[in-house]
Order: sequence, then C-alpha cells, then structure tokens
Amino acid sequence: MVVLAGNGLKMATNSGVCIRSNQVAETKAFISNVCRQFYDLGLQKERMVTEDMYVVPPNGSKLSWPISKPYPHKPPKSSDFAPLCVKAECYHYVFDAAINLHPLGLDCSTRNHGPIPKSRGVFGGHQNVDMSVKAGSLISHNDKKQQRLCIVLDIEGTTTPISFVTDVLFPYARENVGRHLDLTYDSTETQDDIKLLRSQVHDDLQQGIAGAVPIPSNDAGKEELIAALVANVQAMIRADRKITALKQLQGHIWRTGFQNNEIEGVVFDDVPEALENWHASGIKVYIYSSGSRLAQRLIFGNTNYGDLRKYLCGFFDTRVGNKKETSSYVEISESLGVDKPSEILFVTDVYQEAIAAKAAGLEVIISVRPGNGPLPENHGFKTIQYFSEI
Repeated sequence: MVVLAGNGLKMATNSGVCIRSNQVAETKAFISNVCRQFYDLGLQKERMVTEDMYVVPPNGSKLSWPISKPYPHKPPKSSDFAPLCVKAECYHYVFDAAINLHPLGLDCSTRNHGPIPKSRGVFGGHQNVDMSVKAGSLISHNDKKQQRLCIVLDIEGTTTPISFVTDVLFPYARENVGRHLDLTYDSTETQDDIKLLRSQVHDDLQQGIAGAVPIPSNDAGKEELIAALVANVQAMIRADRKITALKQLQGHIWRTGFQNNEIEGVVFDDVPEALENWHASGIKVYIYSSGSRLAQRLIFGNTNYGDLRKYLCGFFDTRVGNKKETSSYVEISESLGVDKPSEILFVTDVYQEAIAAKAAGLEVIISVRPGNGPLPENHGFKTIQYFSEI
C-alpha cells in the first residue's frame, strides 16, 4: 500500500520505520506551516501542530496518532480528524492555494505571501531579506511602519445601520419565535436551543434578571413550555442581551426569514467596494458580532448588494467571548495566527469594545455612522464615517 502525502511524497505504510522517517516529519512540519497562513470560517487550522496529526492512508485506518494530553485536554479520537481529512473540509484546498501562489512568484510560507527571495526554494526556511509585500498599509525596505494584515469588522453601526437590527431583525424574531418553536419543536436543533435557554433562564432567575420566568419541565406539555420560552425570549430581545442562548435561536429564526425572502440584509453603500478592495489587496477581513455566526453569514450572504461572503475570511461570535472583554480579542488574535495583535485592525461603533480591543494590542478605529450613539469626549480613538477613510 502507498500513501500520497500533501507535498507529493510517497511512503510505504507497512513499516513503522517509515512513520518515524524524516520525510514524514518534514511533511507534518510543512502542513503545520502552511495551515498557519490560512484561516477558514471558524476551523482554526492555523493552530495545527505536528503533535496533533494523524498519519492516515486512503482506507481511513490510522498508522500513527496524537499522544493524549493531560487534563483538561480531551483524548484524541477519530471524529476529531474526520471533518478535516475524510469529509469535505480537508487540507487539499490549502495545498492548492500554496501551489497556485508559487507560479506567481509569491511565497506561500509567509503570512503576507510576498515575493519569493531568490535564495529560497518553494518552501525553504525564512531568511532576513529585504522585500516589499502587498497586503495592508504596505511596508517597504526598512520602513518601521506597522503592517496591517487583517481587518475585523463589527456589524451593527459599522457595516450595517443600527435601524436594520432594531427595526427589522429584532421584531421579526420577536414576532416569530412562537411559530418557529412550534413548527420545529421536535428537531435536534430546536431541542438544543431549548436546552441553552433553560440553562440561561436558570442563571437569570438566580441573579434576579428582570423578565425571567421559570420554564416548566417537558412533562408540562408542549404549549405551556413554548409559552414560557416565548416570554423569556421576548424579554431578552427587549433588553438587547448579548448572550449565546438568545443569539443562536435568533439565527435559526432569521434563517427562515431569509429563505422565504421576508428579510434582506442591509449594508452601508461604501461597504461592498471597501470589502472588494481589501480582498484584492490581500488583506483578510473577518466579522466579529454578538449575533451568531449563522446570522452573520445570512446577513452578508443576502444583502442589498448581493452575496458579499466571498470577500470575508471568517466569522466570530459570542462563543469567542463577550465583545467588551479584552480576553475575546486576545483569542481572536491567536486564532488569526498573526505575529503581533497590532497587525489586526478592529472597527467598531462601541467605545467599550474599542477599549477592550486596544487593551489586547489591536489597532482600533471607531465607526461614526448615522444613528450611532454618542461617544465620550476626548475618547482618544481615530474615527471614520466611511470605510474609504481606512
């Protein structure tokens, strides 16, 4: 039996010696290096290290596997690698991108994909060379200016009018939550939503949160249960709470609205051109919103300017953390695989989010759009009215 590795390397699989060979080690290192350059919609491959890799032949059996790590790490299991290597989400697109970059004279082993130095091969080691790059606020030669590799955008008040959220999305979810729960009650997805809501309401009741009402057990009957859920969800929407239990359910409700053409996403007029220009310049653009990743994809996939997701590299929601907490932006920086947090620009309309992102080391700009709330005097941040000012 023969396995064709990602870089064209052929190796026999009937020998334990081969698994420990330099070729296998080099292939693992190559995969780890290339994965650091690409981030794909929530699958954090840039964190892949050689110790976490399986060696797997085409028949799916395992020739070698990761060593178990101490608590709190979970032990490795087949399902951990199946979505990446056996199903559609696999590494082949990473190698395709690397192969396509090389004929263009671009270096796939650097984050900026700049020109390949003459002294290096396709995947040679890094050297201290003087070269220009295309992405971001470009650095050339010995210029010390900070380079911008990624832009992370807020939605409400930044890419999209606040009124679209408050006057369209929130009312749609509030008016349709009961119908949605009734029609989808027996689905695994909705049962998961109900489980999250139960847990959140339990905490709310203990903390004395206004609007929280007890949710009866399943034995009470479907109608009584849904009535209690609706009461809690509507109270959460009125309070504009940024919690996963609410945002996940809202995303599922809005999905129906988008699918039935009852909702169309709205972005400011300058957003599509800016996204296209950044994409063409090699800058990677991400979204970070309190709305679920599903809701984010729905908004940008169904806008008044068409599907804009082709210009976006990934989506972050409250599962990465609260937007007013510094730790959330630290997590995003680590997920994007940059060398320095300052290589990321975060654009938001919320002062507290700007403070948190700045504390994590990100470059921050505050968006001043029609309908946005006032900012504190002498807040100290650069402001823009249009993305063309970035």
